[in-house]
Amino acid sequence: MGNLLGKSKKRNPQNSRSDKGGRILSNIPVHEPIPLPLTQQVASMSKKSNFGTHNSGQSSNTKKPLKKYALIQDNFTTLEQVTAALRKEGLESSNLILGIDFTKSNEWTGQVSFNKRSLHAIGDTPNPYEKAISIVGKTLAPFDEDNLIPCFGFGDATTHDQEVFSFHSDHSPCHGFEEVLACYKNIVPNLKLSGPTSYAPVIEAAIDIVEKSHGQFHVLVIIADGQVTRSVDYDDNELSPQEEKTIKAIADASKYPLAIVLIGVGDGPWEDMEKFDDKLPTRDFDNFQFVNFTKIMSKNTSETEKEAAFALAALMEIPFQYKACVEFKKLGRVTGRAKRIVPKPSPVPYSRPVPSNSPASTTDDHNQSYIIAIFWFVA
Repeated sequence: MGNLLGKSKKRNPQNSRSDKGGRILSNIPVHEPIPLPLTQQVASMSKKSNFGTHNSGQSSNTKKPLKKYALIQDNFTTLEQVTAALRKEGLESSNLILGIDFTKSNEWTGQVSFNKRSLHAIGDTPNPYEKAISIVGKTLAPFDEDNLIPCFGFGDATTHDQEVFSFHSDHSPCHGFEEVLACYKNIVPNLKLSGPTSYAPVIEAAIDIVEKSHGQFHVLVIIADGQVTRSVDYDDNELSPQEEKTIKAIADASKYPLAIVLIGVGDGPWEDMEKFDDKLPTRDFDNFQFVNFTKIMSKNTSETEKEAAFALAALMEIPFQYKACVEFKKLGRVTGRAKRIVPKPSPVPYSRPVPSNSPASTTDDHNQSYIIAIFWFVA
């Protein structure tokens, strides 16, 4: 995938809103960071972004920095404990949107981390995408009242770096992360992985969903195996077209109550994504977070402890971002400027199972017989 974005800018320590581990701050205003005991495990897994409220050249009308908050402890051993901590820190409700990377590099970026298999390999053992979907889904489910999850794929041979496709042909959301996994398993064997990599299309699709929801708070989780495509021919101060569009999309997203979490699976490299936040322009609020899934899940601890550590690293910013949206009055606001996105249909239609205690109607029986007859005569 190549180097993402040249050399990083120096951070401004006076305006930093977090410690080195990127821990989120609570609703207790303070003037200096609170020196709470922190374990190093999660600190090395999650990089807290430090932009949006500092810029040496920012204009006088830039919004004031948010308050600082007390740090979330990270000594959790279960997903339920992480969920409880998020609720305690003020997260009231959240709607999940999911984006999955189907670029061709998934075929070789599991050489080390997934026993030389494609990261999208479907089998008896869940692949990294399935694991990440399950953990995030379980943790955020208590905050999602309708449990509806819009799901998109990008980077395959039909979308490349320009569009997204929906997991359902009618563009309807999935009902819970269990259906997300079922659709994913149904789609993967029928896809042709391609590229290049750009996160802009899925971010634009998420912005459109937030706008149509009349400004409800959403979390876009992008699970990907690689950095935004960049040719080695570019100088350090040059951006590829995919980089330019991704950066613009993230900046545009800060005008909406939308948090973006990028989860990196596979072998990487991820060095550029870990400092990607330094390259982003000043925005309304800090809306982007990168988490290295592989690094966390390779720790020598129990499976439940690794899942809790990953959930915390991926979601610890969410209450802070939710509070930022409240403070900047983004909730319930419609801009009227969101780009209208029409996803491509799912490569493979997915039929939701009909409950056994729900008899099909006469019309349904007739339609089913009609379809069977068509296929019979065509065959």
